[in-house]
Amino acid sequence: MKNPIKTGTIWEALKIATNEMQDSTMYIYEGRQISYNEVDEISDRIATGLLTLGFQKGDKIGIIGLNQPECLYTYFAAAKIGVAITGLSVRYRDSELDYMINQSKTRAILSLTSLFDMDYVNFFDNFKKTIPGVKEYIFMGGQGFDGSISFETLIKTEIDRELIDSSNNEVTPDDTILIIYTSGTTGRPKGTVITHKSQLASAYAQAVHIKISPDDMMSLALPLNHVGGITCGILTALLGKSKILLIPMFSPDYVIEQMKKFKLTIATGVPTIHTLLLMNEKFKEIDTSAIRLVISGGSNSDTTLLTQLHEAYPNAVVMNLYGLSETSGMVVMSPWESSFDYTLKSIGKPVGNLALKIIDEKNNTVGTDVVGQICFKGDQVIKQYHDMPEATKDGFDKEGWVLTGDMGCIDENGYIILMGRKKEMYIQGGFNVYPVEVENLITSHPKVAMVAGIGVPDKILGEVGKYYIVPAPGADINEKEIIEFCKEHLADYKIPRKIEFRNELPMTPAGKIKKAALKEN
Repeated sequence: MKNPIKTGTIWEALKIATNEMQDSTMYIYEGRQISYNEVDEISDRIATGLLTLGFQKGDKIGIIGLNQPECLYTYFAAAKIGVAITGLSVRYRDSELDYMINQSKTRAILSLTSLFDMDYVNFFDNFKKTIPGVKEYIFMGGQGFDGSISFETLIKTEIDRELIDSSNNEVTPDDTILIIYTSGTTGRPKGTVITHKSQLASAYAQAVHIKISPDDMMSLALPLNHVGGITCGILTALLGKSKILLIPMFSPDYVIEQMKKFKLTIATGVPTIHTLLLMNEKFKEIDTSAIRLVISGGSNSDTTLLTQLHEAYPNAVVMNLYGLSETSGMVVMSPWESSFDYTLKSIGKPVGNLALKIIDEKNNTVGTDVVGQICFKGDQVIKQYHDMPEATKDGFDKEGWVLTGDMGCIDENGYIILMGRKKEMYIQGGFNVYPVEVENLITSHPKVAMVAGIGVPDKILGEVGKYYIVPAPGADINEKEIIEFCKEHLADYKIPRKIEFRNELPMTPAGKIKKAALKEN
């Protein structure tokens, strides 16, 4: 294994990797292999084009695209000239785009011309007056409206080496590279200000931990406007000088088709992605023998899913991954030496140069096996939310600890046991209930594919648990069957009082179940 790249800025990391890897494959997209040299050269062209347009250090570009090369060329171009990327999603619509673009003070928009039933050219032509701070509209994949810029034209800009080198020298580790908005599972989205330093710290810690090397190839279906895609995927792979199979937009059939063509060594995804792949009959056609590591992250993985992954990838180690936008990416993973039993019950241990503590309601540090709020401190942790001083004050203490809002405890061996979101906990008849514990049990039922639980008001008990269940394909299941199953394995106060069956559950752009949408019903 070669040591991952360690440097202060992202443009330097790309330069080091390109000097070593040259024409080796960096990305595979729609069957096309893209080299390190190609990524470096095209991002130089875009960087020159942006500087020629008058972009200055600190400006921001909002990107609406799929997991496609154009978005990555722009990300690296921005890193070279001190510009930041505002992470937007193809799922966002007018109210979300209005808020995020204006709140972040984004200068330019890079967008697809269209996707499915969404005509972005027409949308932004009519939306311009709502986002007056945007000066440039750049469209990829076709022509835009009058006055907009074609990405194809931008990509043909002649490289001005002197201009780029001068901009390189102005970029510092503490400069902002990304503003990524929290997924909005609760409340108004907050723009996390991620720097070169914080993103590299997370990616480097992950690259070292998973022992990534130029021999590795991972698939990436997680969106690039989220740390799971851009940090845990793109930047970690860059530091390891490895290859990425880019999945434009997650579809089980498409991912399986690609995995049959290209031999992966690392399989990654949030629990939803892994679940949908394993449920697909075509998954059995994949040769998984070369896969050495399976990573499940983004939310608590239930024991049933982890066991299924353990069986589906017989030559691989299965690891949990935990991270936040506020930590720029990964901060906790399963150790290599963990027994699988520990992987089933724990998200792992902190990775990298990171401090950890658990606090109670009065902000006092608690001892082993005591449930409290999980807090982290280290280079991965951001310092602020964009232009939200009160939210920053609530989310970070004066010493730089991020208050994650996640509840858990540390056992005697230093492993973190995750109990769920602080705001997701409900009190049923005076007893604290963490939905994740009940969810993990329900998903172990052979007729259940997915589940999400929330607390809802009750006149007698104060709150009771309501659980939304997606049955396994072809399964015939009823409420009584679930309740009886829970009675066998849970204390009476944890047993769901309400069950609702659905064909699907609402998802955030990052692939997590959106419980806030369930609470609105």
